[in-house]
Amino acid sequence: MKIALLDSGIGLLPAAAAVRRLRPDADLVLSCDPGGMPWGPRTPEDLTERALTVARAAVAQRPDALIVACNTASVHALPALRAELEPDVPVIGTVPAIKPAAAGGGPVAIWATPATTGSPYQRGLIRDFADGVEVTEVPCPGLADAVEQGDEAAVEKAVAAAAALTPDAVRAVVLGCTHYELVAESIRSAVRPSADPPLVLHGSAGAVAAQALRRLGVEPDPDAPRSEASLTVLLNGREAPLPEAALGYAEGRLLRTVTPAR
Repeated sequence: MKIALLDSGIGLLPAAAAVRRLRPDADLVLSCDPGGMPWGPRTPEDLTERALTVARAAVAQRPDALIVACNTASVHALPALRAELEPDVPVIGTVPAIKPAAAGGGPVAIWATPATTGSPYQRGLIRDFADGVEVTEVPCPGLADAVEQGDEAAVEKAVAAAAALTPDAVRAVVLGCTHYELVAESIRSAVRPSADPPLVLHGSAGAVAAQALRRLGVEPDPDAPRSEASLTVLLNGREAPLPEAALGYAEGRLLRTVTPAR
């Protein structure tokens, strides 16, 4: 079984690591666009074309499924990706975990990129899944870029700025950008370090990984042997090692422990 993931950068690491934990025997293809990131400020048309290019590079590796491990790309490019690739390759998008966060009651904060915060897409999810729940949309300028660069000082500064915009009473925070899951504990500490009950963070990686397996009709098997699993990293379509910044996160180090693609 081979599962591909795409993103502009290392925001795909949480979903890839979630797949690895559910199916240690799965081959993984990570396809990124470092030459074109960040995708957030791009027009929908430009972003869609870049996502299609990254997806085509991934599909050339003959995966069984493709995860769009990027909230922004899922908003703008998912229809075009599915039109081109399905039914041959199932395409799984990433949606902010607003529904499960709202199910636990409010107040809820949604941390997202400035481009996503206040967007019709996000407002629609709030309307559909969080009606009657107090929701605060929190823009996080610079956070995804800081995570991408592995710049701890910049991450701390961006997290602190977003935490200052987050109401003290929130019980849950939705991580509305896949990059944010890589610094989840920093976010928890900045918002409510000693909350009782503890602050709940809602990411998308686990749900996306599980959905990919469901689309393939495959059951999770965390104990499957991983000795033969391979990892292929594509940076602008060319095979490369995992970016150095990826190894600064636990998810990147987990993926590094597999055999290089043969």
